[in-house]
Amino acid sequence: MTEPLDLFGADADTTTELPPDLDALRAQAAGCTRCELHQDTTQTVFGAGPRSARLVMVGEQPGDQEDRQGAPFVGPAGRLLDEALDEAGVARDDAYVTNAVKHFNFRYHGKRRIHETPKAGHIRACRPWLDAELALVRPQVLLTLGATAGKALLGPKFRITAERGEPRPWNDLTLVPTIHPSAILRADPDRGQDRDEMFAGFVADLRRAGELLHA
Repeated sequence: MTEPLDLFGADADTTTELPPDLDALRAQAAGCTRCELHQDTTQTVFGAGPRSARLVMVGEQPGDQEDRQGAPFVGPAGRLLDEALDEAGVARDDAYVTNAVKHFNFRYHGKRRIHETPKAGHIRACRPWLDAELALVRPQVLLTLGATAGKALLGPKFRITAERGEPRPWNDLTLVPTIHPSAILRADPDRGQDRDEMFAGFVADLRRAGELLHA
């Protein structure tokens, strides 16, 4: 089990104390320059949801729409997440949603901004923000969405295909890894990927996380 970094310790450039609330933490994150990703993006995309949330969902990074709007999971993947949560009986408004990396990593293809997987250094640079979010929210269940979020919290040996949907203890809470909704959007029948089956499995993982809140 990977231990979290010290909250804003010697490797951070913000503060040595945990901010009093999420608004204060969000304000600090808005000026983050801990990696180069801040240089070309619109803004820091911080987490959203109530501090009282017992479920925290952690994705990879903001996408193009998230970067423009300044909120997590508001693009196509977010809409699919909302659909799956509704089918699973989990209220998004009762959850806190964030990402392992707070800035959009991308490359240009013409005028389009194309997603690029964050590097390990980006994840390390953003880890204190995620640790601080978890320390303030203090959830009961943590749901990681995709391989990047899983590796950010469980370490580089984590494998999403082998470990998804299996609850495990993690730092005084229960962690459930699952796929990222964008993987469903990219489903390729030529590679044997059935979108309906992937969506059903995703809903089952979300439902399992919801059931743990009432265990």
